[in-house]
Amino acid sequence: QVQLVESGGGLVQAGGSLRLSCAASGRSFSRYVMGWFRQAPGKVREILASISWSGSSIYYADSVKGRFTISKDNAKNTLYLQMNSLKPEDTAIYYCAAGQQEYNYWGQGTQVTVSS
Repeated sequence: QVQLVESGGGLVQAGGSLRLSCAASGRSFSRYVMGWFRQAPGKVREILASISWSGSSIYYADSVKGRFTISKDNAKNTLYLQMNSLKPEDTAIYYCAAGQQEYNYWGQGTQVTVSS
């Protein structure tokens, strides 16, 4: 079992930055694919970024490419999402997830609100 806890969300003005963290416990997550997702009210959950266990393969959704950066520190069992140039449409609950063939483990989410 892997437990994931997100932190770092909050209220920020448009154009600002936030860094989300996702602390993993229970088992080392170094062999898992890790991802960041978000879900805005009335919208489906969308994947934002993912990173392979080695860190050599990274994916970004077009909506965040060039603004968000995913990274992880295996020694600290922590996943990060650096978010720059935030827009009001980035307002959502942000989730981290981990898995091998699929995302089996999910955090509880952290709210990000971007004011205009």
